[in-house]
Order: sequence, then structure tokens, then C-alpha cells
Amino acid sequence: MSFAVLPSQFVATRKALIRSLKLLLLGLFLQGGFIHGLNNLTYGIDVEKIRLMGILQRIAIAYLVVALCEIWLKGNHNVSSELSMIKKYRFHWVVAFVITTIYLSLLYGLYVPDWEYQILKEDQGSTLTTFLNLKVKCGVRGHTGPGCNAVGMLDRMFLGIQHLYRKPVYARTKQCSINYPNNGPLPPDAPSWCQAPFDPEGLLSSLMATVTCLVGLHYGHIIIHFKDHKKRLNQWILRSFCLLMLGLALNLFGMHLNKPLYTLSYMCVTSGASGFLLSAIYLMVDVYGYKRASLVLEWMGIHALPIYVLIACNLVFLIIHGFYWKNPINNLLHLIGIGK
Repeated sequence: MSFAVLPSQFVATRKALIRSLKLLLLGLFLQGGFIHGLNNLTYGIDVEKIRLMGILQRIAIAYLVVALCEIWLKGNHNVSSELSMIKKYRFHWVVAFVITTIYLSLLYGLYVPDWEYQILKEDQGSTLTTFLNLKVKCGVRGHTGPGCNAVGMLDRMFLGIQHLYRKPVYARTKQCSINYPNNGPLPPDAPSWCQAPFDPEGLLSSLMATVTCLVGLHYGHIIIHFKDHKKRLNQWILRSFCLLMLGLALNLFGMHLNKPLYTLSYMCVTSGASGFLLSAIYLMVDVYGYKRASLVLEWMGIHALPIYVLIACNLVFLIIHGFYWKNPINNLLHLIGIGK
């Protein structure tokens, strides 16, 4: 969305707020659990257990921060060089630095105490609903492994453990699944955190996702202010290389690539890799004119949100799953193995 064509900063801010709110509500509806999974064709959810965060909610937060930066925090002078462009958008980088500092301070500075959670206990032959209390021993600071990190602690504190994602990725790790790398029964010596809810799109990790969007915004500024193909490519490649090397160096020195926590190293590597991909597509389409090869990507970009809603939120599979022959088990998804 271009804010330059809008009559005032206040109008642009209102539009950004409305768009963010729409994304937030759509994400809450789709990923909050109203539409159940492939093997449970039911609708509705207990609001006391609704998932509050998700991919669209994270996009809404990041978009709003980046949009407000673009509306209110850019200079008025013209861009004639790389240095003048950095000067024009210097407050964007101040915001990115502040967000990164807050994230690192909380991730590595907060003390994570022991904590407990409940799971439903399944008793053979019993019709009573019983719960099992599990205790996770932590008592650490700056831990980035599953169970005892500040990202999960802050989500449990502010969102509530009942509102977190109940099928975290670490449930498929070797420590938590005998069918590793797939889901499976717990090993006999499984850690107590294996069945605990954890949201990969939580509050603290969304801070670094916002920085990723600021990097993407900067890539877009290069398109706006530089018209020469060579200058655009040089700047993209240089910045992408620096980000990629920084991320790999951070990983080498102990700040590991971690998508659920969205670590600084992960942000740098993914932003750098995205910059190289952008450069390659730009070179292929805009410089050499191979536009036919990109028609599918262009269509996907124009219809990104509907595609995400239909595919990533399982709506296509749910619709297909709803048609069966005589018995619900006789549907196309089970025949090809998706619904098993």
C-alpha cells in the first residue's frame, strides 16, 4: 500500500490501523481454532482456549509498525546517493536498533523460573476427565532451548498458556518423539516440556519479525530512489551479503538460527537470503525480460492473502474432506494419505 498518494499523514495512519485490525481479526478467526483440523470437521471453539497469536496476527503487528515508520519517520530531503538515502530513513534504523536491543535484552536477560502446566490424562476404560500436572524445571537466564526460554515465558505470562499453540514444532524432535522427525509417542525419558503449548508466533519473537519487515521496506526504498538496474542490484547484493554473513557469524559464535524464537541470527540469514532471491528474480524479469517464467509468481503475489487462507489454513483440504462416499473415511484426502 502506497501512503504517498494519500492526502495526509493522519488519513494514512487511519488506513494502516484499519488494515492491521482486519488482518488481526482474520488471523484470530482462522488460526484461533474456529475451523478445526482435517480429522475433526466441526466448527467453533471455547473462547477460554482460543489461540491469540498466529501468522496473520504477526503480520498485522509488523505491518502496523513499519507503516507508521514510513508515514511519520522519514526525512523530506531528496535522495541522490546511498548516504542521502540512509540519512532520509535514519529513524527507521533507529527503530530497528531499539526493537533489536529490547528483544536481545529480554531474551538473554530475563530469569525463567520453574513452571507448571496441565494435560488431559487418558485412562483406559475410564469416562472421567482427569488432568495431569507437569512441572518444567528451569531456573535459568538466557536459555534458548525448548521449555526454558524467555519467549515462551512472556507468552505464558501475558497471553496465558491456554491461549498458546498446542502443537509446537519441538514435539517432533528426537527428545519428544520416537518417530523423529515425525510426530509420535513420547520416549520413556522424554523431558517434561514435550507436551507443553508454545506459540511460534508469540509476542517477543514478533519483535524480530518486525525488523525483518523494516529490512524489506529498505529494499523497496532502493527501487523508489534508484532507477538504474546496476545500482539497484549492487545495493541489494551488498546488503544481503552483509546480513547473511552477520547471521552466519552470530550462529557460529553461539546465537543459533532458531525460527520459533526468531533469533537475530535467523532474522539476518533469512533477510539476506530473501535479498539474494529478490536480486535473482529482478535480474531475470526486469533486466533480461523473462516475464513468462514469473507469471505464476506474479499471480501468487497479487492473490497472496486468499491463497494463504485457502491453503495454509487448510480450507481447501477441509472442503475436499467434506465430500465422501457413503462413509466419512472414504474421501479423497484419506485415499492419497493427507488426512491420515
